[in-house]
Amino acid sequence: MGEVVNPDAPATLEVSLDPSGRPILKVIGELDLSSVGPIGSAIEAIVTGKHDRIMFDLSELRFMDSSGLRMFLAVAHQTAEVQLRDPSPMVRKVIELTGTSGAFVITP
Repeated sequence: MGEVVNPDAPATLEVSLDPSGRPILKVIGELDLSSVGPIGSAIEAIVTGKHDRIMFDLSELRFMDSSGLRMFLAVAHQTAEVQLRDPSPMVRKVIELTGTSGAFVITP
C-alpha cells in the first residue's frame, strides 16, 4: 500500500497494512487545525465501516492540539478499538490531561 497523504504539509499520513490486512496509519509531523482536515478526510475514507481495529503509529508525531485529538476520538466512535502506538510524551500528556485515554489502547 504505502500511500502518503498531504506530503508537503505540516502533518502527513503514511498508510500501510499489518499482516492481517488491517491498516496502520502513521501520522507524522504536527497535527493541528491547519493540517487535520486533509489527514482526517483520508482517515475517514479508510476506516468508515471497514475495520474493527485501527492502529495509529504516532512515533513521529511531534505536536498535536485538540483538533488532532478530536480526529482520533471520531475514529474511536466508528471502530471497536483504536490503538495509539508510541506517542511522544507531549502527545501522551494531551491525551491524559483531557481525560480521553480510556477511549484508546495506548502502547509504548
